[in-house]
Amino acid sequence: MPEREIDESFLALPYRRLGEVALARAQDFGVTHADFRFERNRYQYLSVRDGALEGAQDAEDLGFAVRVVLDGAWGFASGVALTESEAVAVAETAVTVARVAAKMTTRPVELAPEPVHEDVSWVSAYDIDPFDVPLAEKTALFTGWTRELTAADGVEHAAGSLQQVHENKYYADLAGSSITQQRVRLEPYLEAFGTDRATGVFDSMRSLAQPFGYGYEVFSDGTYDFDGERAQMPGWLREKLAAPSVEAGHYDLVIDPTNLFLTIHESIAHATELDRALGYEASYAGTSFATFDQLNTLQYGSPVMNVTGDRVVPHGLSTVGYDDEGVAAQSWDIIRDGVLVGYQLDRSMAHTYGAELNGGRSNGCAFADSPGHIPVQRMPNVSLQPDPDGPDTSGLIERVERGIYVVGDKSWSIDMQRYNFQFTGQRFYRIEDGELRGQLRDVAYQGTTTEFWGSMEAVGGPQSYVLGGAMNCGKAQPGQVAPVSHGCPSALFRGVRILNTTEEGAVA
Repeated sequence: MPEREIDESFLALPYRRLGEVALARAQDFGVTHADFRFERNRYQYLSVRDGALEGAQDAEDLGFAVRVVLDGAWGFASGVALTESEAVAVAETAVTVARVAAKMTTRPVELAPEPVHEDVSWVSAYDIDPFDVPLAEKTALFTGWTRELTAADGVEHAAGSLQQVHENKYYADLAGSSITQQRVRLEPYLEAFGTDRATGVFDSMRSLAQPFGYGYEVFSDGTYDFDGERAQMPGWLREKLAAPSVEAGHYDLVIDPTNLFLTIHESIAHATELDRALGYEASYAGTSFATFDQLNTLQYGSPVMNVTGDRVVPHGLSTVGYDDEGVAAQSWDIIRDGVLVGYQLDRSMAHTYGAELNGGRSNGCAFADSPGHIPVQRMPNVSLQPDPDGPDTSGLIERVERGIYVVGDKSWSIDMQRYNFQFTGQRFYRIEDGELRGQLRDVAYQGTTTEFWGSMEAVGGPQSYVLGGAMNCGKAQPGQVAPVSHGCPSALFRGVRILNTTEEGAVA
């Protein structure tokens, strides 16, 4: 894969001069910290249905922001006019906001130290920028796929879409850091719909393709087998429509990475956001049962459970060179041998709690989704590690006498403390005596976070590991969305409660 460089069209923008002017003006007021962030975010989205284009749109978000610490309080402001006078005005507004906030701030803001990163750049690992590919070519690919699906037996409709993001950021602060970054990501979607005429059952079958921290080459380089999966989707859908409804009870589960990533996201990644654990997100995003006083003592799961946070894995959706506070990307333990040992930090939280967590330093978890939003603590790539000598998925299935194999994600529900939850999936297969015996319907698995992860008897080896994720993790007020990846192997869980969703839905 050739090494990419920062786009010339971004380098031509006056971000360096605007940063110099804004930071100099902030310094005039005696701030203890000031940073400048300039962003250009490009978005493209297309959707198709039954072989025809439904819609396509392009958008661009361009602007800059200034953030200061003055009198122990944050001040923030942003602007979109790329002029020096606007840079001065935005810096002055940020200072004014800090002065007002200082009267209401009970704990002065202090930031953990970070080495200076002077005039550095970073570009994510990709080959073909999706924005360099003509829209007509992308539309033809997805309309062709849905046309192919609707021609298959049992498929009545097919829908698809492609979301693409090209993100450029420049960060500078009074300490001397200056960082320019670029990354791309995309999310393909493909789903077939059908009805069993004999029973009237309606359902769908969705592609298991995850959002990718790749470029457009993902559709041709073999990273994901789109052709092979698409050929099987109609058959999977027909089998799903005719499958028997599950009998509620307790089953052993083998959960595929295409499903387990979402359970990791909801029950581990959100629960170990330190601002949530400290109660700072209670009014919107919620809190966490995994409170800071339980660090190094909470038995989160079984001894085979090892979870890391990182912003460095190649092609991760949360992978960067530096976060939005100028902190270099890192990797660290969150759960080790089943015990909670770490959290996600930004610089202000690291000043207070970082000595116990990361040597007094932030682990680089600040992110803002646009130049108009202030950076907040957002999750990194949070991943369950495989057993280096573990089996493949079929090896885990062979250990099960009576159970269910879960593939793909669908709906989910979890409480505001990230403790009680239930998840469904795309496909469920009955396991008998170590073999798959056809699909089941109407399945949801339910549990509490520590009970569920405590029931994990084995994790698969590296050969079963998949990097999944989401493009639209929500948090903060005003609301922000962030991309994040979660890698995991297949895993075996014993005695998990299974609900029949049709029966549960019928209960008055």
